[in-house]
Amino acid sequence: MELDRNQHSVYLINYHLVMVVKYRRKVINDEIFEYLKHRFVVVRQAYGINLQEWNHDQDHVHVLFRATPHTEMAKFLNAYKSSSSRMVKKQFPEIKQYLWESAFWTQSYCLISTGGAPLEVVKRYIESQGRK
Repeated sequence: MELDRNQHSVYLINYHLVMVVKYRRKVINDEIFEYLKHRFVVVRQAYGINLQEWNHDQDHVHVLFRATPHTEMAKFLNAYKSSSSRMVKKQFPEIKQYLWESAFWTQSYCLISTGGAPLEVVKRYIESQGRK
């Protein structure tokens, strides 16, 4: 197990994040999925986030990532959700017919520390999303 380090600490903080499309609309195709992932990569840079795994089904995404002890998780998630919501609707205007209000994501999300399950189990679970 490889630990992360900064000037004053050694740590390993992994999270499993699930974000759901508003009204559970099935609008995430492969192109939108890649765009949402790109937005995550852009926003994460300012928050010390390291993307580990990313996958989706048609109405939600699963993300496995590492953070620092100083990451302000609520600010990061708000920045990502608002940025990706605004930008995905701009890039893919056809989504507006399924989401007539301004939000792409539901207000809620599920964020779980992955310390309780081996990371390989969580990775396999995320990899299996969208498969029957």
